[in-house]
Amino acid sequence: MRFGVLGALTVHAPDGEPITVTRAAVRLLLADLLVHQGQPVSADRLVEDLWGTRPPRDPAAALQVRVAQLRSALGDRTLVESTPAGYRLLAGNVDAAEFATLTAQARSTSDVRAKVDLLDRALALWRGPAYADFADSTFAQPVITRLTEQRLTAIEDRLAALTEWDLGELAELVAEHPLRERLRAVHMRALYLAGRQSEALASFRELGRRLGDELGIDPGPEIVRLHQEILRQDTALTKARTNVPADVSVLVGRASALAGVGALLDAERLVTLTGSGGVGKTRLALATARRVNMPDGVWLVELASAGSVAEAVLAALGVREYKELAPADLVLTALRDKRLLLVLDNCEHMVTQVADLVSRLSRTAPGVRVLATSQEPLGLPGEVRYPVPPLDEPDAVRLLTDRVKALGHSISADSAVAELCRRLDGIPLALELAAARVPVLGVAELVARLDDRFRLLTGGYRDAPPRQRTLRAVLDWSWGLLSEQEQTVLRRLSVHVDGCTLAAAEAVSGLDVLDQLTTLAQRSLVVVAHDPQPRYRLLESVAQYSAERLAEAGEDTATRGRHQAWYLRLAEQASDELYGPGQRQWIATLDRESANLRAALDGMLRDGDADPALRLANALTGYWFLRGRRSESTRALTAALALGGSPALRAEAQVWQLGLDLLAGQRTDRVAACEAALRTYEPYGDAVEFPRSQWFLGYALYVAGELTASEDLISRSLAAVSDDPWCEAVALGVRADQALLRGDLATVETAGQRSVRLLEEIGDRWGLSQVVSPLAALAEITGDYEHAEQLHTDGLRIAEELGLWTDVSERLTGLGRLRLLAGDYAAAWELHERAMRLAAEHSYEPGVVHAQFGLALGARREGKLDLAEKHLAAMVEWQLKSDHPPGDALVYAELGFVAELRGDADAAFELHRKSLAGAEKTGDPRAIALALEGLAGAHALNGAPTKAAELLGTAAAARESTGAPLPAAERSDVDRITATARRAIGDQAFDAAYARGAR
Repeated sequence: MRFGVLGALTVHAPDGEPITVTRAAVRLLLADLLVHQGQPVSADRLVEDLWGTRPPRDPAAALQVRVAQLRSALGDRTLVESTPAGYRLLAGNVDAAEFATLTAQARSTSDVRAKVDLLDRALALWRGPAYADFADSTFAQPVITRLTEQRLTAIEDRLAALTEWDLGELAELVAEHPLRERLRAVHMRALYLAGRQSEALASFRELGRRLGDELGIDPGPEIVRLHQEILRQDTALTKARTNVPADVSVLVGRASALAGVGALLDAERLVTLTGSGGVGKTRLALATARRVNMPDGVWLVELASAGSVAEAVLAALGVREYKELAPADLVLTALRDKRLLLVLDNCEHMVTQVADLVSRLSRTAPGVRVLATSQEPLGLPGEVRYPVPPLDEPDAVRLLTDRVKALGHSISADSAVAELCRRLDGIPLALELAAARVPVLGVAELVARLDDRFRLLTGGYRDAPPRQRTLRAVLDWSWGLLSEQEQTVLRRLSVHVDGCTLAAAEAVSGLDVLDQLTTLAQRSLVVVAHDPQPRYRLLESVAQYSAERLAEAGEDTATRGRHQAWYLRLAEQASDELYGPGQRQWIATLDRESANLRAALDGMLRDGDADPALRLANALTGYWFLRGRRSESTRALTAALALGGSPALRAEAQVWQLGLDLLAGQRTDRVAACEAALRTYEPYGDAVEFPRSQWFLGYALYVAGELTASEDLISRSLAAVSDDPWCEAVALGVRADQALLRGDLATVETAGQRSVRLLEEIGDRWGLSQVVSPLAALAEITGDYEHAEQLHTDGLRIAEELGLWTDVSERLTGLGRLRLLAGDYAAAWELHERAMRLAAEHSYEPGVVHAQFGLALGARREGKLDLAEKHLAAMVEWQLKSDHPPGDALVYAELGFVAELRGDADAAFELHRKSLAGAEKTGDPRAIALALEGLAGAHALNGAPTKAAELLGTAAAARESTGAPLPAAERSDVDRITATARRAIGDQAFDAAYARGAR
């Protein structure tokens, strides 16, 4: 509820509707409680305020009646609270309190525009005199006086912040408040600046007379000083209080930066805006300066072409030099007692001079604040650095489109525009230079030509400084400020892609680079990120410029050679340590270095270095495999093998490549190809490498649906491992998967649990995430859904920690299946959809199929048969390509149940027979049982209930043979078919037929 006291008393409900308190006596009580601002008011005090010297016979009772009437009028009994100390009004929203908040905020900011805006909002709350309808009430007098004074102070603060005034408004205010010196001073200044000096002097004389006659005092020193300045026509009255130029275009994307820098300037005396060339430091500084109000002004000192900092400051301030004082000493003398802001722009080329002068100013001129722009900080105590970032993508797109529009053309903010903005690193100057080319080239062609950006991005604004008219000029300026060793480090850093560590920078530069990196980072030529250790990156334009300098210096070949050698060592070290306790860290390291590793490999391929390329491709394939980036690995291996290379490296690469081809479903001669690849590699693979190759190809054959050949290779791998617990563990994980397909649940348990024990001892998280699938499936088959959910949840956490997004998809599908069994269809649908989207994003087709199967199961259980059939039809297409019998059994069984539920017996027979054919190929009794249950349903539908009962008995026996009867949550189809058959032939006949089938 909102209460208004800045004018006549008003009350509004939370929805804005006015509430009328009609009784004058009740309004009087409400005003009295509001005056006390939520503090308790004693009953005696209220009685005296309300009835004065003529209280009622029973004051307490009369007060209680009025309180009750007020509560009723407000419609909320809790607003007027009775406490031991008296009554109080819980009014959280009063316009007087909002006025106080706004004026306090205005006093705390030096941003002129913000100050005036806050005061305008505060003064707009006033609708008339405070407590206008209680002006004669004694209890209201003190607060009316206080609020009126606060209002006048706010008016004076607002007028003092302005530089242009309405003389008529000022005259009215002075006439209404003739003894207020601040109002009178503003009026006198405004009259003088309007050319009415005599009236300004007359106004001062009137003030002096009134003060003497009415108060017996003289005018204060501030207005006396103003009077003297007007008398002598002091140039300080007419001289501009700033030399900051007006803005000529909208500043895009810097609202938060403006607020941030403004807040820093309110609190600190030295703020330095740092950032790369062209990022917009100057524009941000000038925009900030325009918002600042200081008694002695805001002064811009441009240092780009200055020879002396002190002389540039004196020139900006308009101070004449004297032979008796050195320029720096004269600056200190001139500014000693001033309260102003100095904007020192482009300090980087004379940072030592700037730092020296600012250091002396900070000690001798406490009223001076400094806002500096520089590619490196000044390095002074008390300095607060504000790094000016490039524009984010939305703001960069807006700037580009705005600048193109200003040229009389238009572009839409599409993907090509976004790419252009990204390629230009969001640097405002580069974007503005690019905008000038868009009308001629168009965005797409401009993007295509960015490899030649320094010839392309020229022709800036004619009034821009020479160093900002082309992109090359911006970087030439920065380059020229570097020492020879800093230039060396910067150009050698250009071979890194997407950043590097300190160790990599040292190895590839061939130098101790810490000091140079520190300076380059301070100059914003190197971007430092912590991910989690420091990482050093060049913006694309800086990298391209530095690469040109590297070639000019003749260092390109040697530096790129060191780059390739460093990242080859890193990849081979990672390959050796990827399967163990350091797995998570190594995956994260290789993730961060992916661009450098790709660049190193590309360089080896381009130079025809076959063996290094094969070594790097072989070393990275394990990582790419874990990450699900199989196509990237395939491309790398194919390109490296095309160069030739040594037989041992080629044999290893061919094993990797074959396995990846099998996982992608690209080979028809699968078994023979695996045997041939292993024969070729066996002479070169040692006791660890060769069993691992057998495991990998066995795993690939399993995924490809070659169950028998896969089991053979996994068995051979297990027979060969003696000192490699990792290979044994992951091979056992595959064996558990294979046993699951065959319905051998005992082997699933023994192999899976041993795999888990070994992997936990080793500390291999990837391996643990893989063995989740068979063990969770076993728990689900046996009806232990709680354990299955725990396994999937633990696996999901591991996969998310390692960034194994294909595994994340599988775990989400598993959790969705369990939600489906629990009858929570909404949660199941959401989990399966998340899994399918994630698998699709990572081009993981099996994951899409598994999630889609979950959606189909859920749709059928909810009776959405058309939707179920749609999902299952898409799976049939995939099954036809993949030649995967276990999948055939499941998909055709589900389609058969859909047909049966629709009453189509013929279609149900055909589909369940296909399901049975697929199940028999796998030899899994549970898959065979599912097909038989489906055929039972078709017979029951087709008028053969006895045959249906026999098939149900046979299916149950098959399930019992595995030690896993059908859990209650999965019996809906069997229970439906059973009920249909029992109704048709009766319980006795059904049980007899069922028993025959079970035998």
